[in-house]
Amino acid sequence: MSESDNEERRGFLPIETNAFDRGFIAVVVFIAINLLWMRFLEPLGLSLYIASAISIVLGWFIIRRG
Repeated sequence: MSESDNEERRGFLPIETNAFDRGFIAVVVFIAINLLWMRFLEPLGLSLYIASAISIVLGWFIIRRG
């Protein structure tokens, strides 16, 4: 085993997490972004699909790098 195998992976989240924790955080962020989008930006004519795309990209980033 190399030295890097023994090191813990550090992400940008300020707490220790596993993949399921990061997945849960990503789902909560997805819901929050979509609710805020529906309240403030959808009445202006911006589609909810844009918020969903942003949420999916951010969720992927949280799961992979968090």
